[in-house]
Amino acid sequence: MPGATPAPAGVTETGRICEEILMNVTPRETRVAIVENGVLQEIYIERTRRRGLVGNVYKGRVVRVLPGMEAAFVDIGLERAAFLHVSDIQTCETLTGEHGPGERRPPEITDLVREGQELLVQVVKDPLGTKGARLTTHVTIPSRYLVYLPGSDAVGVSVKIEDETERARLKGIISEYRAEFGGGYIARTAGEGATAPALRADMQFLQRLWTSIRERAREARPGTVVHEDLPLTLRVLRDFVGGKVDKVRVDSNETYERMEQFAGRYVPEMLPKLEHYPGERPIFDLYGIEDELARALDKRVQLKSGGYLIIDQTEAMTTIDVNTGGYVGHRNLEETIFKTNLEAALAIARQLRLRNLGGIIIIDFIDMQSTEHRLAVFKALEKALERDHAKSNVCEVSALGLVEMTRKRTRESLEHVLCEPCPLCSGRGTVKTAETVCYEIFREILRNARQYEAAREFLVLAATEVVDLMLDEESASVAELEAFIGTPLRFQAEVLYPREQYDVVLL
Repeated sequence: MPGATPAPAGVTETGRICEEILMNVTPRETRVAIVENGVLQEIYIERTRRRGLVGNVYKGRVVRVLPGMEAAFVDIGLERAAFLHVSDIQTCETLTGEHGPGERRPPEITDLVREGQELLVQVVKDPLGTKGARLTTHVTIPSRYLVYLPGSDAVGVSVKIEDETERARLKGIISEYRAEFGGGYIARTAGEGATAPALRADMQFLQRLWTSIRERAREARPGTVVHEDLPLTLRVLRDFVGGKVDKVRVDSNETYERMEQFAGRYVPEMLPKLEHYPGERPIFDLYGIEDELARALDKRVQLKSGGYLIIDQTEAMTTIDVNTGGYVGHRNLEETIFKTNLEAALAIARQLRLRNLGGIIIIDFIDMQSTEHRLAVFKALEKALERDHAKSNVCEVSALGLVEMTRKRTRESLEHVLCEPCPLCSGRGTVKTAETVCYEIFREILRNARQYEAAREFLVLAATEVVDLMLDEESASVAELEAFIGTPLRFQAEVLYPREQYDVVLL
């Protein structure tokens, strides 16, 4: 019925995960939510002014070569120069060493690039914080079934395709057609079961696209983009949609029509799963996603048992602390700790995906005496991370209950996308107490009194709570200070001043 508001889907059958993709489109922002069994797992946000750069191909110019870092900085037209490491520069050669042709050495950065040189590069990691984008000259172009490697002759198959017969079939087809088209190819997960004509059509499309990119690169000026990846709404159909997705719902009719055309041409099996959501209630509100996003910005994550997580994101790493909180269990302390850690492992895997936390991650589980319990928690964490699209590497639980892991980071975390450092605390996360500010003002007055002995009066402008404290609990200290410097003090509350701001004015 048009305009109706259907309920979120749950588990369709025992043990089966029902996965839906929801799209909320506004004029300058697109948000895509991955929902499993009605619970938000991942969120992708693309804004017109700040679209992700991963996959884009640029014509860049080397602006600086740093032999000590084995890297170069390349201007691709962004605010900050991008970073290109020697390992990301395409070369299949080793160079002769100083002692003659018998000695071979890996190429150094100065052997491969020079300042002012123009390069065709691809972004593999978005700018993060104060760091520029990460580049590679190993350009890869994805399509529906394949990834094209222009500078290679390799043939590979996604590790997620486990059937050896199917892997051999795909390799055989690609190898046969590769003689016609050239280059290297990797069969994507979506290529499982693809017919030979479909794979050939993909290879032909990729060849045409690569030829077009090279022609644009020859004519383009350094610092310009020569190929942009698909917008988020279409990348979802290309990258995230497979046989496990039950439905893709989008609340914009214009976007739905564009996706329908794209699916009809490239992924026709997805047409029955595409759905335009016309309901009056916002689609994200229907699934409780707005509330989940608000909670995903909190440091504290409440567990159903009564325990909780504390997640601290820093520049270098993310730390996650597990606490029992109000959960007291029913049997003994060890069992209580084990159940809390087990629940925390599942919650942590979800939070990593939801918040898009990457880099080094340290998890402080509650200390467990039992080796079996530590192993069970570790296995539960590994199992929960299997559905994560980002690659992760997890080390076993240490004797201190710590788990060290890494998660691949190619885009900014949810916090960095939605938030900025607090202007009051400058990102510290804390502000000085009113009492601390009072004593800072006292010291400032003393400094000024010694420097300007002819002052008739000092006027102190400060936040209301600071002035109230001075005139109440600290009134005796104010009187002593006035007697010591021999100059009267006057206080004026400024309602627009944050707690830490104040001014001492000489009159």
